[in-house]
Amino acid sequence: MSVSEIEAELSEDEHAGLELIRETGGIHQSDFWKELDVSSRKGSRIAEALVDAELIKRQEAVYQGHTTYFLEPAPRDLDFSLLMAGDMLSPFIGEEDIDARSDAFSQWVMNLAYDSR
Repeated sequence: MSVSEIEAELSEDEHAGLELIRETGGIHQSDFWKELDVSSRKGSRIAEALVDAELIKRQEAVYQGHTTYFLEPAPRDLDFSLLMAGDMLSPFIGEEDIDARSDAFSQWVMNLAYDSR
């Protein structure tokens, strides 16, 4: 199942929790449930569901003198297929300017056309 399919099955609270973790880049679980305005028990259940779905990572941490967990987004597998035409990477990746009339760009477009058959 893809990440987008997994995310589509999240409850409203789980989706809000995932967005909070992604926006902050990581948050302690003791702050997580407060930010979501839910009970600590419900916050723990949301975090557990997101861990089980492999959307976040949870690591034990000490925060303000208490043992809690640090919740952070799980690394995402990046899909570079949209940048590829056959085995050629898009010439627009990089710092140099690309001339739309260049041979490199023309060849890449031709490979795109060939891949779509």
